Amino acid sequence: MKSMTGPRINEPELSVVLVNYNDRAHLPACLSSLEKAVSGLSAEVILVDNHSEDGSPELVRSAFPWVRLIENDQNVGYPRANNIGFSQCHGDYVFFLNTDTVVPAAAPAALLAEIKARPEVGAVGPALVHENGRIQVSFGTRVGFFSEIYQKLILNPFFRIALRRSRKARGVGWLSGACLLARRASIEAAGLFDEGFFLYFEDIDLCRRITAEGFKLLFFPEVRVSHVGGAATSALRWQSRLEYRRSQLRFYEKHSSRLSLRLLKLYLKLIILALGASTQRDEEKRLFREGLQRILTGQDA
Repeated sequence: MKSMTGPRINEPELSVVLVNYNDRAHLPACLSSLEKAVSGLSAEVILVDNHSEDGSPELVRSAFPWVRLIENDQNVGYPRANNIGFSQCHGDYVFFLNTDTVVPAAAPAALLAEIKARPEVGAVGPALVHENGRIQVSFGTRVGFFSEIYQKLILNPFFRIALRRSRKARGVGWLSGACLLARRASIEAAGLFDEGFFLYFEDIDLCRRITAEGFKLLFFPEVRVSHVGGAATSALRWQSRLEYRRSQLRFYEKHSSRLSLRLLKLYLKLIILALGASTQRDEEKRLFREGLQRILTGQDA
């Protein structure tokens, strides 16, 4: 990378792909940290904008001209936008990154060195931390109804404490797509992101297919990346919750047992009943309940 001019884009080894949707608030910190973090690497940075209306594209063009900006004419969702970025990048290694992250200077190089040293690994992810330093659990085991309960009630609380000190790398069943470095070969073998998802679970689904192709996934907490989380969805709370449940159902239909799928549907029906019986009149709850009912009855297709 030439000094102060952004990453080199001639035959890069590393491609960074970001998807943005109305996240102008976090873009300056993210891209400024990224410019420093890929300095000295053979890298390119591609940002795919999902028709933001908050001035994000203008900000990128004016303040970060070294970023290759791709503007969609509508919000096509996170998986499809990532696939668009992937189709336009050239690196043998692709670094998928959320716009509400701040990347330490040595992070990409450390992740890149780790995956290059382990040819069996298809993707590697760092530890994600909140701005106050609190650990986010950004990896897990195979997803099913009982394993999700076990992860949320047992594993997540345990690892939030254990990872305060642990730097031990470990093989995992999935990694968060908020900050994920993958081999191009593993993404291509897996068939890219499933565009049937719009938001949520697309990263877990991709990881599942990467491992099905014989690659391993590595959680590498030696590297820690700051991640706000929910930046693009915080203003759309009930819509975001609906999208989560829609994607969760799709994932279970693709990958989980019939029992897990039945139990998930039963659980969601109980949520609908509980919201319907609530005496508290809340417009968001009503919209969420009605939307969830449409999803479960197949009227939302």
